[in-house]
Amino acid sequence: MPLILDSPPPSPTVSDALESRRRVHHEADVVIIGAGILGCALAVAFSDQGRSVILLEKSLKQPDRIVGELLQPGGVAALEELGLADCLEDIDAIKVFGYDVIYHGDEVTIAYPENAASTATDPKEEEKKKSRPEGRSFHHGRFIQKLRERALKCANVTVVETTASDLVRSGYTGQVLGVECTTRDRKDYYFGQLTVVADGYASKFRKEVNTRAPVVKSRFWGLELIDADLPMPNHGHVLISDSPPVLLYQIGTHETRALVDIPEGLDSASVRNGGVKNHLRNVVLPSLPAKVRPSFEAALDRGSLRSMPNSFLPASKNKHAGVILLGDAMNMRHPLTGGGMTVAFNDALLLSKLLSPEQVPRLEDTKAVLAQLDVFHWRRKNLTSVINILAQALYSLFAANDPQLRALQQGCFRYFQRGGQCIDGPVGLLAGIIRQPMVLFYHFFAVAFLSIWLYITTGNALFIPFRAVASIGVLYKACVVLFPYIFSELRS
Repeated sequence: MPLILDSPPPSPTVSDALESRRRVHHEADVVIIGAGILGCALAVAFSDQGRSVILLEKSLKQPDRIVGELLQPGGVAALEELGLADCLEDIDAIKVFGYDVIYHGDEVTIAYPENAASTATDPKEEEKKKSRPEGRSFHHGRFIQKLRERALKCANVTVVETTASDLVRSGYTGQVLGVECTTRDRKDYYFGQLTVVADGYASKFRKEVNTRAPVVKSRFWGLELIDADLPMPNHGHVLISDSPPVLLYQIGTHETRALVDIPEGLDSASVRNGGVKNHLRNVVLPSLPAKVRPSFEAALDRGSLRSMPNSFLPASKNKHAGVILLGDAMNMRHPLTGGGMTVAFNDALLLSKLLSPEQVPRLEDTKAVLAQLDVFHWRRKNLTSVINILAQALYSLFAANDPQLRALQQGCFRYFQRGGQCIDGPVGLLAGIIRQPMVLFYHFFAVAFLSIWLYITTGNALFIPFRAVASIGVLYKACVVLFPYIFSELRS
């Protein structure tokens, strides 16, 4: 028998029949595959609306991942609106006030902007507007367990520890009716008016409802540093050098995550050159701030190296009756900017509103659900297109491997050094606070034209005419970096 973790006894306002329907008959309004970031948030949101939910998870043990550890302010705001802000408590989470970007030893601090998107007129809201928003960083597993605890407390949610193995479809229409599962070598079935697939970046069901496949060009290799002496506490650190970028951010009182990007085919990380560990020791370690090196080297000596693929997957419309693909199963971007959880919580918030009983009284009304999913696909892009494009574009610049990209990389850093809106705009986009794609477009090409100016005017004045002609290549490269990702967001 599957391990079913029931919620507390239902309150008098919750139908005993619904609880029995989930526990005994394995039927609910919604069946969710994956009790991760999005699955838990959506289960709680649907439960709060009175929907009956079955939440399936392969293992309820605390997960241990090296990404999904930084929540941007836009994600914190969505978490609060979902009523889940208390999940950030008692997990030794660290406040994050912005970023510290270190470019070949030069340093610029980038603080989150004062609620850039706020239009508050109430005095209390106006006072809140004056304070800068905050992100949070933490151990991923601890946060997940808090979300699961909240889901378990919901009277309308039943959590089941089982392995989802297949989607159950109607033999006549092809509509998804539920999920086939395996628990201790025994098959079982769970049925819902709607099935949500949120089983993560390695989704086993993605190909059944989506024609696109993730593109992986690099991996993050992670280390956990103990008592690292960071240049700017309570900030994420982005280290830019001649090698691919390195991220440092504190995830606990004593722990700091180091993530090192290693593209496919990087020669210094090849087997003949000693592999990844030698790359970290011989290339990355010397490029770190001196105060960070002892803790980084100690972590290397402990040998606890782990890696995750850095995937890019544009979102596709959910067009299949009875099923929704969400989270990393549907949409991924390079984790350089830490936007994944912000997208997930905002998706859960938006979708729960669009599928609320007021909007869609019966989830078995397939036509109404698909119409709302079409709205969801385009409305979410105000936020997700910004985060997706920014993540991919910044990674291209920070991992620059040709002269034109390096010129854009330098221009980006010099742009940040100008301060004011040159900082507030880009970091507001990154934080999920500013949700206007045209703002991203403006700042990216402002960086491009600054890069061209620096490219032309730096160096011997005699070569200015030649550099002016060559600068066309810098503008072309900027277009090559940005436009494919804009196009990917415009595609349905």
